[in-house]
Amino acid sequence: MRQDYQVQDILTAEIWDEVGLSLLAKMISEFMYEEIIKPEVVEETGERTFYHLPLAKKDGKEVHYRFEAKKRLMNSYRVYTESIQVNRNDQWERALNPIQFILDIQETVGMKPLTTGHLIKEYNNTLLADAHILQKKKTSDELVDMDYGELEGEMEGHPWITYNKGRIGFDYQDYLAYSPEQKKQVKLSWVAVDKKYATFHSVSEVHYETLLREELGEGQYHSFIEHLESEGLDASTYFFLPIHEWQWNNVIIQYFPGDIAEKRIVPLGAGEDNYLPQQSIRTFVNTSDKQKHHVKLPMSILNTLVYRGLPAERTVVAPIITDYIHRIREQDLFLKEECRIILPGEVASMNYNHPYYSTLEGAPYQYLEMLGSIWRESIYSFLEEDEHAITLASLLYVDDAGKPFVASLIEKSGLTVEQWTKKLFDVTLPPLLHFLYKYGTVFSPHGQNTVVILKDHVPHRLAMKDFVDDVNISGEALPELLNLPEELKPVLRSEGADGLCQFIFTGLFVCHFRYLADIIDVYYAYDEEQFWQLLRETILAYHKRFPELEDRFRLFDLLQPTFTKLCLNRNRMIDYGYEDDDDRPHASEFGYVRNPLYKD
Repeated sequence: MRQDYQVQDILTAEIWDEVGLSLLAKMISEFMYEEIIKPEVVEETGERTFYHLPLAKKDGKEVHYRFEAKKRLMNSYRVYTESIQVNRNDQWERALNPIQFILDIQETVGMKPLTTGHLIKEYNNTLLADAHILQKKKTSDELVDMDYGELEGEMEGHPWITYNKGRIGFDYQDYLAYSPEQKKQVKLSWVAVDKKYATFHSVSEVHYETLLREELGEGQYHSFIEHLESEGLDASTYFFLPIHEWQWNNVIIQYFPGDIAEKRIVPLGAGEDNYLPQQSIRTFVNTSDKQKHHVKLPMSILNTLVYRGLPAERTVVAPIITDYIHRIREQDLFLKEECRIILPGEVASMNYNHPYYSTLEGAPYQYLEMLGSIWRESIYSFLEEDEHAITLASLLYVDDAGKPFVASLIEKSGLTVEQWTKKLFDVTLPPLLHFLYKYGTVFSPHGQNTVVILKDHVPHRLAMKDFVDDVNISGEALPELLNLPEELKPVLRSEGADGLCQFIFTGLFVCHFRYLADIIDVYYAYDEEQFWQLLRETILAYHKRFPELEDRFRLFDLLQPTFTKLCLNRNRMIDYGYEDDDDRPHASEFGYVRNPLYKD
């Protein structure tokens, strides 16, 4: 009964205005970056620039917005929330409403009514989540020694995508039960799937029975066998597959009823271990036994740009990708012994194709990603006694008092802001650069995939995860790629040199360091130019360390003057909308972004 009233406790007018204003400022800033809106400069005074945004007439009445912002590097802006005003009746008043802003800009930016309607739903879901987060928000000092899996539940979503907690498919009770920020421990459900229709794949040293006995425990493993036998089924003809309760209730029952009727899918009940959902919603950390695998499961909700399923063709080859990435590290002393990079492998996977959608040419991709699992090595299993793991994304956390999490870490470390930032760059960049330059292979090193291992609160080494979705290779004819396994060639995304660089430039520099630079500038008054100069020095130090790769430095030029601007909000709002194609949507390309690492 308490949950029936919780929403009224959370959604006070004061909290709603606060989260609304914060989102509105973010929308203006990111829409300016992506050139969705183009406000006019009225006046420049010191660090602040005054802007005016006239919009297309609505019902015969002109609507205007005005605000102040600081121009930043990378064609970016820091919008001052207290300065945002709107004029819709010949009178200026404080602007607080991001939903109304979407309606106000719709005609000007060319958003379709269908897109706008669905987007309003995503923004309302995002604001609802933001209200919950604000109500329970912790200080940055409280996060300093928080466990990796727990820390994920304190995060606030994608820093760039404005509708970052849209989660279409969740109702409110689902939100309370399953969203990462609610930090509710869950037990995974299990089904038996007929081996004639399901496939299991693993690296050579991992075997199905051993894996499942360890994950389930001997008692539950045998109880599942007994369950099948009690129904007159031959347990040796089934695999055991974990699923999420939400997926069972909302997807599997509705989309696989024939398979259930024919006992190709047999429900077995809940497992014994507790798990915490991570920011991706579909990845779970085992809290009963932290050494056990992290489990990645499909959850067919639409969040950010895509449905959160598991693409069948990538799930099948996940262990092969792991072997490929691990083989590179094992044969390279720089990666293995100097960087000591951690690469938690996706060591096993299971996939179950839908009996009809898998044969439908051009089927919407969401229907090809509904049932499967990936087991990833636990980050805890790699940590030494004095090491502590945090996602790179956590460094963007700022508490209610305006203190960043990164500042709390810097204080504990005893280093200056410049010394700590330099350590962060020296830990993060070299292994990523080495994979790119020497092997023509990149990860997508955004804030969730990139894990910083701290020692005494100082960046110490790097871990990279999520190979199945985010490992990409060069389209150039590099000799290092000649031995790429045949199974990976049709699956791994192949890009030209500039496209491959984008995964580091946009995924890491734009999507993460762009925000970290601003946070450090606001809190420490640490010059943004100097921030990027430190990063440039780290890249040049790598170049000096490996002069034999000079031709690759020119081919994969991270220091060039500009890059094509990839846009995430524009993709949803203008280009792709809510289409339901046979392939996942990709970032839109629009204009160029100045590279802060470029020097004349």
